[in-house]
Amino acid sequence: MNEIEEALRSDAARLPAGPSEALQKSLAERAAAEGLLDVAYAELDSPIGPLAVAGTPRGLVRLAYMPAEAMAEELADKLSPRVIRSPARLDEVRRELDEYFEGRRTEFEVPVDWSLSRGFFRRVLERTARVGYGNVSTYAEVAKKAGSPRAVRAAGNALGSNPVAIVVPCHRILRTGGSLGGYGGGLERKEFLLRLEGVIAV
Repeated sequence: MNEIEEALRSDAARLPAGPSEALQKSLAERAAAEGLLDVAYAELDSPIGPLAVAGTPRGLVRLAYMPAEAMAEELADKLSPRVIRSPARLDEVRRELDEYFEGRRTEFEVPVDWSLSRGFFRRVLERTARVGYGNVSTYAEVAKKAGSPRAVRAAGNALGSNPVAIVVPCHRILRTGGSLGGYGGGLERKEFLLRLEGVIAV
């Protein structure tokens, strides 16, 4: 390795891993001011691990158990290429989730943007959103209320693809008979949320 290569390697090691938080905030604010911010996203800490969240001007569009950058790529493909990390735009979501996990909130007030759900899947999720804190329903019941009583498996698929976990409480949907069924975030998280809400005894 010659001196130039060594100098370049040494300089590269001192470069920051990514843009600073201040620069990201400045870019997000400028993009929003110029109408170039369609989807804001961030990563939030929670008792059940990191949560990736994203919002549009219409409301919360995604809350997922996945890395925030992977979610941003997914949203750039499905919604808009103008996706920018902007935690400040998701402060209300962060506050409501913190209150929920602390046991001080039983109902979310942030609006939901349903852009990622259509047809029967959306009807299932809208019915699921009406299942209140501390209550549960079944796959069969939400399928029936969504207009297709025999589409129990499809209702399960809709819940498994829920783009707005926790806020649209698919964790409150159980199998007929009371067993947990499935959960996109893993059964440990489903059990945690149901225990937090008093459905499962501690």
